[in-house]
Amino acid sequence: MRTQKLSKGEYVMNEQHLLEKINSPDDVKCLNIKELNALAAEIRQYIIQVLSKNGGHLAPNLGVVELTLALHKVFSTPQDKIVFDVGHQSYIHKIITGRREAFKTIRQYGGLSGFPKRNESAHDAFGTGHSSTSISAALGMAVARDLKHEKHEVVAVIGDGSMTGGMAFEALNNAGDLHKKMIVVLNDNEMSISKNVGAMSDYLYHLRTGETYNKIKNDIESWLKNLEFGTDVLKAIRRLKGSVKYLMVPTSVFEELGFTYLGPVDGHDLNSLIDVLEAAKHIDGPVLVHVLTKKGKGYKPAEEHPNTFHGTGPFDIATGKKISDPAAPVTYTKVFGDTLVQLAEHDNDIVGITAAMPDGTGLTAFGKHYPARFFDVGIAEQHAVTAAAGMAAAGLKPVAAIYSTFLQRAYDSVLHDICMQNLHVTLCLDRAGLVGDDGYTHHGVFDYAYLRSMPNMTIMAPKDENELRHMLNTALKMQTPVAVRYPRGSGLGVNISEPLTELPLGKAEILKEGQDVCLWAIGSMVDNARRGAQLLETAGIRAGVVNMRFAKPLDEDLLRAHAMKYKYLITLEEGVLSGGVGSAVLECLNREKLLSQCQVLNLGIPDIFVPQGDKKYLFRDLGLDAESIAHKIERFMKGEEL
Repeated sequence: MRTQKLSKGEYVMNEQHLLEKINSPDDVKCLNIKELNALAAEIRQYIIQVLSKNGGHLAPNLGVVELTLALHKVFSTPQDKIVFDVGHQSYIHKIITGRREAFKTIRQYGGLSGFPKRNESAHDAFGTGHSSTSISAALGMAVARDLKHEKHEVVAVIGDGSMTGGMAFEALNNAGDLHKKMIVVLNDNEMSISKNVGAMSDYLYHLRTGETYNKIKNDIESWLKNLEFGTDVLKAIRRLKGSVKYLMVPTSVFEELGFTYLGPVDGHDLNSLIDVLEAAKHIDGPVLVHVLTKKGKGYKPAEEHPNTFHGTGPFDIATGKKISDPAAPVTYTKVFGDTLVQLAEHDNDIVGITAAMPDGTGLTAFGKHYPARFFDVGIAEQHAVTAAAGMAAAGLKPVAAIYSTFLQRAYDSVLHDICMQNLHVTLCLDRAGLVGDDGYTHHGVFDYAYLRSMPNMTIMAPKDENELRHMLNTALKMQTPVAVRYPRGSGLGVNISEPLTELPLGKAEILKEGQDVCLWAIGSMVDNARRGAQLLETAGIRAGVVNMRFAKPLDEDLLRAHAMKYKYLITLEEGVLSGGVGSAVLECLNREKLLSQCQVLNLGIPDIFVPQGDKKYLFRDLGLDAESIAHKIERFMKGEEL
């Protein structure tokens, strides 16, 4: 699909040319360099078009168009295995592996996943969604290949941000020791989601900009000639010299780990990319190819604001402005960030910690107000949590803001380093519950279950954005581990009350009295419970509603009273039922021998991985929207099967 960019930033779509002919990687292999560059331009505009309507990970994909085409020019999937770390950058791969038309449904309900998915295509060698896993997975595939006496290439594509994750170093260390034939492509764009931080980022910067980048080692050719594959690779190297600053750095950290280091290479120069990847194929043992790319390449707004366009909602192509509802209530994320700034003004012990997500977690404002008390540790959730524990042990009040799905990576740190020592760390879990378009790798639905099992842990979830403020205030006045979880996106639009208050520990809130049935809901499900109760009223069923507030400790006094008052109790949570809040209610009632007094129905996420899609469709399918809740309760009270 050919496009022409106008001076005002508008894009005019011309007649489809190359892209419409690409139905498999074999079609890419048939193209020459000139055609590949033309195809790259068409792909960029196709991605911009689709994501301007659907939203998605724009900047990461625009940055790897040439790299992905070069990979499929040199390697042959699905025989050869390409593993994309995280998968933010896999859109081009999807487009040229038979999913061009389906790409219009990316991240939509019933459409393509935004991440590699093994059951979606044979070309998706490994499912991803969380960072720093690709080298480990690729090494495992290389081991399996050799044990099965197969012949194919294994390639891991990992970003410089993901390289800061500890798992990546564990894999590099093991790969160098095993000396398996595999290729790691380091996509270096100086960004993860936000700007990279840490020593590895500094190291890569020096590789990119230092003296070593700008001179060729005198002994490269003699070194190559001493290797069995030297002659063929040398030819490739010679072709590179005229067009790219090519370097082999024997003293690099990667060489010390047992890898042959090739690079840095211009990630937007197809000639150079193809040559260096062909060279890497002939090296026996692990190879790291260092590729320099520009996040957002080819779309000026994304180039200028790669952070904003890392993951974006719908936007106007001409201006780059997000298409949003100006009347939408403030987001939970912003309320959290603003409240933390407010609290920190009066408490110098409060510190903020994020794992490469200052914007996504709402901590950017805190960092601007209190830069000395703000810590972005990079993509390293386990380290973030244990560092927070260390700060707490030394008398500070750390607030670690982490997406719920990513806290799973720090399970051991939360259990051993925080809870076992009963340290006052506040875990603020953004994106808790269903997140919608990013799908099952990003749904934060397991936190209730695994955090509830940890001694000393308190778990809170607000019914609205105003209650989030009071919960954060309450958490920071505690002396023990506490987690506050809240959903993605806008709040309910409630009034913000001042001053901040402290909630009574483990006490629920009765929102509505009833007689026949009572809905015990927590967090985001409270609003659905309220609306479900209203629907039940129209059917003549007098339903009470309780805002649980605390998943741990439960308000056992009120629960006992309600078990005696109501014949039916319903629990509602936006989390997995296995081990979740409903399980806690059942455990309490069983312990108190009250299950003979009332019947209990648990509503939440069943034992499945929920796909991507608009949350209203997902809630409907799961039976968690107000209408489904009311219908299920009616059937339950009649003794009918659900």
